[in-house]
Amino acid sequence: MKKIIVTGGAGFIGSNFVHYVVNNHPDVHVTVLDKLTYAGNRENLAGLPEDRVKLVVGDITDAALVDELVSQTDAVVHYAAESHNDNSLKDPFPFVQTNLIGTYTLIEACRKHGVRYHHVSTDEVYGDLPLREDLPGHGEGAGEKFTPETAYNPSSPYSSTKAGSDLLVRAWVRSFDLQATISNCSNNYGPYQHIEKFIPRQITNILSGIRPKLYGEGKNVRDWIHTNDHSAAVWLILTKGKIGETYLIGADGEKDNKTVLELILELMGQPKDAYDQVKDRAGHDLRYAIDATKLREELGWQPEFTDFREGLADTIAWYTENKDWWQAEKSAVEESYRKNGQ
Repeated sequence: MKKIIVTGGAGFIGSNFVHYVVNNHPDVHVTVLDKLTYAGNRENLAGLPEDRVKLVVGDITDAALVDELVSQTDAVVHYAAESHNDNSLKDPFPFVQTNLIGTYTLIEACRKHGVRYHHVSTDEVYGDLPLREDLPGHGEGAGEKFTPETAYNPSSPYSSTKAGSDLLVRAWVRSFDLQATISNCSNNYGPYQHIEKFIPRQITNILSGIRPKLYGEGKNVRDWIHTNDHSAAVWLILTKGKIGETYLIGADGEKDNKTVLELILELMGQPKDAYDQVKDRAGHDLRYAIDATKLREELGWQPEFTDFREGLADTIAWYTENKDWWQAEKSAVEESYRKNGQ
């Protein structure tokens, strides 16, 4: 595994994976294939050694480009995706194009050239779980989590296209012996995340003198994992995972949105109630929770960042120290939310 392609490697989770590989596996060369949409940023790769990281600006639906790149590599790690639920509700087409056609293009090239493929997906393909009455208590549904055997039940254009892409990979493994694995991960947080997303939006609101926003009552629960732990898990699956298998990545980090927002406010020296409630997102999933037993027991993975408060404080520090990275986009992001009453 000397040469790998990372699609979407200039985005949030993808760029953190590139940094992880560069920092921990000095004999590996990374080619980043990224379309550089609004969610991709060259600056996410700034400072990485040019002899080990190459950025190719291009579309994963470009079959000729993908074929050329895949023919020269040992493995493809596929992060590239349209991934914002609100955007998928406004215009589903880019999600169909990138998440379905893009995945098809990649797996066809990998099949042709006999290249190892890892598919990065989301826990949102499983739909949602019943809310827990207490976190981490024993309310209704408290013990229920997503497992690799959980039936798919996506609820948005985003999650449905990700579910479809997962199924394409499974079919190519069975029908064409594609050398592939799949991982479904819970919600990531950490540096380089676009400010349209929940945690960085609230942090940058406070830094910009804007009151943070909470969907509805904030009872919706997400299972948070630091992006560095996600990166370590993906590398482990890529190098040691069993072909054809699906591994779920989660760090037992369930928190409801209200708790997360109030913790951000506390860590930034603000009153815990210094936020506005806005209308809830259409089809807003209630709760996600990952059972990562298979990953832990079969591959020996353990999360490093188990203190959410500490990880969140580090994330706040990163956005505070890197205002040049996000300030130019802040007004446009908030205007887009404002038009939707959010």
